[in-house]
Amino acid sequence: MRIGLDISGGDFAPDATLDGLLLAVDELPASVHIVLIGHADDIAAGLIERGKKPDHFEIVHAPDVIGMGDNPTKSFASKPDSSISVGFRLLKEKQIDAFAGAGNTGAMLVGAVLSVKPIEGVQRPCIMSLIPKESGGFGILLDVGSNAECKPETLVQFAQLGSMYAENVLGIESPAVGLINIGEEPEKGNSLALAAHQLLKNAYDIRFIGNIEGRDLFNQKADVMVCDGFTGNVLLKLMEAFYTIFVKKGIQSDYMSRFNYEAYGGTPILGINSTVIVGHGISNKTAIKNMIKLAFQVENARLTEKIKAIIQHD
Repeated sequence: MRIGLDISGGDFAPDATLDGLLLAVDELPASVHIVLIGHADDIAAGLIERGKKPDHFEIVHAPDVIGMGDNPTKSFASKPDSSISVGFRLLKEKQIDAFAGAGNTGAMLVGAVLSVKPIEGVQRPCIMSLIPKESGGFGILLDVGSNAECKPETLVQFAQLGSMYAENVLGIESPAVGLINIGEEPEKGNSLALAAHQLLKNAYDIRFIGNIEGRDLFNQKADVMVCDGFTGNVLLKLMEAFYTIFVKKGIQSDYMSRFNYEAYGGTPILGINSTVIVGHGISNKTAIKNMIKLAFQVENARLTEKIKAIIQHD
């Protein structure tokens, strides 16, 4: 397996990405080959500083960078030599099997859609977040920001994508799917929730348990929690804020520590024709290490092929 890593991506690149790379190499199978994408001279110098020989690594020169403040669509087109653009070109040409980066999230989404493209039949690729459950394990919340407005049919596909991830990456058998709403009753909610509830109830390939409320995010009621990207992003940012408050106030909590983004490294873009992992812009070496490991886990699970089989069967 060949995983492309954007060395230039993230607020603390290239130091954090190189440090995380070396940590990941020690924990991944020997059969995993990581391709380093970024400014070749900077990568070589960074490896030498860390006591590593550059010729022991495959380095692909990408001298430009799409900054965090750059327009994603315009920059992806105007900066063909950026690390993100080059990474997606390698992915499209199948020179790498997966691509991971902590750079401009919008550019990563644009690259995924324009280069490797959505799986045929997928209306909207989406991003998800892992939600720690009170009694252990994780749930999946999606979408968390890539699709602010959705059709009812799109929420059904989110349920399918989330269920496939839960089964094949998290190992949850027959995951329970809940629709985030303002009440449990089927007649509650806006027009989107009402229509989506009916479609989810009739979907044969997911285990829909009905509506769930915000207080159900952290209990065991649902494994896959579905909503539009606007709602999901508000929920995600709220959880991040509570975690930050706990840290600032020095409150020790084993449960709240599980909300630390470092432990997960990133999130896959679900519904595209390859494995793409998007990391947090403030990723440190631990987060980068776990982002690379997640790319391996998702690709090793052959998630893309399994999603294709479900979506295209419909």
